[in-house]
Amino acid sequence: MAATTLSGKTALVTGASSGLGVDFARELAGLGCKQLILVARREDLLKQLQAELQQRGAQVSIVTLDLAAAGAPQALHDLLRQQGMTVDVLVNNAGFGLFGKDLEISWDRTRQMLQLNMLALTELSKLFARDMVKRRFGYIMQIASTGAYQPTPTYAAYSATKAYVLSYGEALNYELRGTGVSCTVISPGVTATEFLKVSGQKPTWYHRLTMMSSAEVARAGVRKMLTRRGSGVIGWLNWLAAFTVRFTPRPLAVALGYQLMKND
Repeated sequence: MAATTLSGKTALVTGASSGLGVDFARELAGLGCKQLILVARREDLLKQLQAELQQRGAQVSIVTLDLAAAGAPQALHDLLRQQGMTVDVLVNNAGFGLFGKDLEISWDRTRQMLQLNMLALTELSKLFARDMVKRRFGYIMQIASTGAYQPTPTYAAYSATKAYVLSYGEALNYELRGTGVSCTVISPGVTATEFLKVSGQKPTWYHRLTMMSSAEVARAGVRKMLTRRGSGVIGWLNWLAAFTVRFTPRPLAVALGYQLMKND
């Protein structure tokens, strides 16, 4: 059913140079997307993925772009429109986290994260969803995190951005009812990607216990997207954690979040 649904469609994947972005692209190609548009900053890695997917029969275009830069989402949309490309599937995967005490993290780095995780994601969603609604077909996937479900000291701003993504995506999906377009937010937990290296955190016992592979997260995420539901947590341990936090007093949830994330 999934292959039939996506057969011949065009998918845009942001943050496609590594980790989940790579595996989302592989998964979508395997499910029949005829055209893949891969966006990221690292051109050499994009070209590697492009060559791999083209060997599997997919048509692949790459765009080297920093989506955190001012005007980048609009520039991307304009470029694809000029090239006559229409996007049927948007995977808003680009984003990163910052580990540490909030006051010790530079504002410039924090601002870049806020810009990419929230503002670029929102602008891309608006631009491409409007086009999809006109054609009465489309899927949007937003990538949140189990951190979206509770405040997390040492990831204070990052978890807040993912709470925004979850709330925005679920609301957008409701607004899109009856248009043929949907927006699904997936919330993975710890995933074997470059996330910890970029954030500056060493793996903890909790990471080692719950870590999922990037490929299995991408596979489950795409399938949730195809259900057109508003959101879903990836992995049963992660689902259990997100479910039980709603019954936990907020001060205790914050303290637990700190204990699970802190490096000894």
